Amino acid sequence: MSVLYPAREIARITQGELRGTRNEAAPLEGVCIDSRKVEKGSLFVALPGTRTDGHEFLEQAAANGAAGLLVRRAWWRRRGERLERQGLCREAAVIAVDDPLEALQRLAAHHLLRFPAVTRVGVTGSNGKTTTKEIIGGILAQTAPTVKSRGNLNSEIGLPLVALGVTKDTRFAVFEMATNHPGEMEVLADIVRPNLALITNIGSAHIEFFGSREAIAEEKKQIFRFFGERDTGFLFEREPFFRHLAEGVQGEILPFGPESTTGYGGSRDLGLDGTAIDWEGLQIHFPLFGEHNLMNALGAVTLCRTVGVDREAVKAGLERVEPIFARSRVIRGPVTIVEDCYNANPDSMKTVLGYFDALGWDGRKLAVLGNMLELGDESRRAHVGIALLAVRLSLDRCVFYGEGWAAAAAVFEQPAAKARCVWTSDFDTLLHILSCSVEPGDLIVLKGSRGARLERLVDPLKRIAA
Repeated sequence: MSVLYPAREIARITQGELRGTRNEAAPLEGVCIDSRKVEKGSLFVALPGTRTDGHEFLEQAAANGAAGLLVRRAWWRRRGERLERQGLCREAAVIAVDDPLEALQRLAAHHLLRFPAVTRVGVTGSNGKTTTKEIIGGILAQTAPTVKSRGNLNSEIGLPLVALGVTKDTRFAVFEMATNHPGEMEVLADIVRPNLALITNIGSAHIEFFGSREAIAEEKKQIFRFFGERDTGFLFEREPFFRHLAEGVQGEILPFGPESTTGYGGSRDLGLDGTAIDWEGLQIHFPLFGEHNLMNALGAVTLCRTVGVDREAVKAGLERVEPIFARSRVIRGPVTIVEDCYNANPDSMKTVLGYFDALGWDGRKLAVLGNMLELGDESRRAHVGIALLAVRLSLDRCVFYGEGWAAAAAVFEQPAAKARCVWTSDFDTLLHILSCSVEPGDLIVLKGSRGARLERLVDPLKRIAA
């Protein structure tokens, strides 16, 4: 756990007001936003959630050992007097600020400045950023202590928590930087101030909040906003927005891809077992399947070689990459399940469906497709487009789940679709359809936005095929 600052220093950094306490001079260790996970000596940050407010759990956080409580000043003025009378300030320092989230971000930015020797890497993009972050982090960890974003800690709340985990022993810090509203990338970039930044691609994810791909590109470009002349950005060589993304950026912009990644000598598709990569005379077994993951790997290789990682470390890092929850994870058994349902948009749907349509397989191939969310006015057209694509492909069965596919009802009535395609918005019905459809030896692809929660199908599918 990272050792931070005494409470009085945190108050100064966050422009907060410190309430009297015996612990104001003791350094706090680590930061937590969940009162149930508070550890002794840590700082608890009271943030509003989707269902509740962290301020309602200050007493629980203190009881669990929090030595510092970061609270909203207005809330404390209204309701803090009762907690003071109960002795809360005798056990934990209370730091009252205008906005706890902004204070957390300010603290994280200040913390990173303590370690100028740390190389800070930022990764963003519409698709593939989590996988690319994992690959980069895995390669860099072969050479030196590396901190990287974990789970879904990639947003205005999660990223500061990762940043506060950097210590004096850290050599590389790899941050996944995700945004779904305009202006968020500037906030994240201001915290990280990346020395190296990679944009995987510009797609249509979250277009509901941006309105156009051009606006998405402009938002992603902000990852370079605080670049200096010695900083380096990385873009896919065939990115349609390459020129716009590179224009006016301080520092250097380097392309990556089959034609640009130095030493790349070609690859061989191994199906669900991954890809055999020829690079700088080395034969590398990269375990993630598909050309899209190969491009992620080439981006990671280009970036890591730029900071001097040797070729054997690159090979070791690539070969040790493991798929993470709901992203390109292959689950083998009586049926083979590909769990790729953490996120979905038209671009990633087309990529996955195209890959599995062309994939050689002895048994049948089934696709379970969940809603694509946050598409705004594009939603109807996008769902109809994917439905039409699925009808044209040679997949044996396509099951569409969620209200978003209602727009494609007419597609499912086409003669070419009736025998192979079915749509439902009810999860129990979905389970019934699959129980009547799945056979041992099938390949089943689960693809949908996070809200569809298609990972719930994994265990039932295992039981159905047993």
